[in-house]
Amino acid sequence: MLGLAGLLALAAALLPKLTSDRPLSMPLVLLVLGVVVGLLPLPAPYGQVWANPVPHLGALEVILEFGLIIALVGAGLNSDRVLGWRSWNSTWRLLLLAMPLFIGVVFLLGWWLLALPVAAALALAAALSPTDPVLASEVGVPEPHAESELAAGNEVRFTLTTEAGLNDGLAMPFVMLAVLLAGGLPGPGKLSVELLLPLPVGVAVGVVLGLLLGRLMFRANSDQVRLSEYSDGMVVLAMAFLPFAAAELLHGNGFLAVFATAVTVRARERSHGYHAVLHEFGDQLERLFVAVALLGLGVAIGDGLLAGLRPLEIVLAVVAVFVVRPLTGLLSLLGAPPGRRGAVAISFFGVRGIGTLFYVTYALGHGDFPVPDVIWRVAALAVALSVLVHGITSEPAMRRLEHLGAQGRRGIA
Repeated sequence: MLGLAGLLALAAALLPKLTSDRPLSMPLVLLVLGVVVGLLPLPAPYGQVWANPVPHLGALEVILEFGLIIALVGAGLNSDRVLGWRSWNSTWRLLLLAMPLFIGVVFLLGWWLLALPVAAALALAAALSPTDPVLASEVGVPEPHAESELAAGNEVRFTLTTEAGLNDGLAMPFVMLAVLLAGGLPGPGKLSVELLLPLPVGVAVGVVLGLLLGRLMFRANSDQVRLSEYSDGMVVLAMAFLPFAAAELLHGNGFLAVFATAVTVRARERSHGYHAVLHEFGDQLERLFVAVALLGLGVAIGDGLLAGLRPLEIVLAVVAVFVVRPLTGLLSLLGAPPGRRGAVAISFFGVRGIGTLFYVTYALGHGDFPVPDVIWRVAALAVALSVLVHGITSEPAMRRLEHLGAQGRRGIA
């Protein structure tokens, strides 16, 4: 295990450099490597232990939750714009229009194509709805102040980053509704407490802790206490764990709290170089987690996770990621700031990944669903296809988009 951990850390350090400027991504390489390892005829007890994740739901939930929390800090710190309706217009459109539409359409497809029970179809649709803050970093804003507000493609990168940071928290009410439906129709009082109240509580907790941490980092009276004086990236862990724990203890949404904390900290001393330090440390943690998660998913697929996959399940996974997401995204972005090319890019690069795996794990661990194997197969296939297609196309597409944008600005000049 220690040797494997060392190899994963080495891969997390080397692969981003080796795959840069190539139609490849680190997640794609790790996924393929995992599939190869899973296909190897390993002796017992190492063989055929990854194909059924149900006995390990508790451990998987903790691991995936940790990775999401770290990624949400990075997404929040990269939100290099003042929060507002106009400046975040494309993000709000995707969250308020595209996401509910996506869940509704995929729910109907799961209920109709796969004959899933209502609760199971909703759980699958909700789990597939969030774009992923870890894998979206492949096309997201690379780091604070890496490019100007007006740089070509920045609207696309910013929107993908902020959408991925917020929709992980907003998917939770739909997943919780599926869990509650799996146990019988709940009363209105329980619905409001379990589904609606956590959202404002999570945001409020995040803003308060973000203000406190921001003051401690940048405006503490003592140089010995002012964290920005030390350029210490370990504060990322405080920004991740404190708001999540506080929000959960107050029955709030921990994911929204983490993102709100990071956005609030980013708004304090917006141009300070300490944000780049925090970004670098968080990025290193993200890459290590991606190495673990994607290699594990690849091993599971190679070990038989997709055994028994039916044609209609393949159809649902493909349609959800490459038809429903682009269409709902384009519909929500009509007349939005990114323009036609930007809207197409944003709608297409709705990367599915760790968020989907977490919510499948969470739903199956907290609800009594009759077909967990079907939910797992469709979700895992959707993530694998997204990593494959988006991993190959993201770099060339973003370069092309930025090139066309640069040509347009030169023509105007």
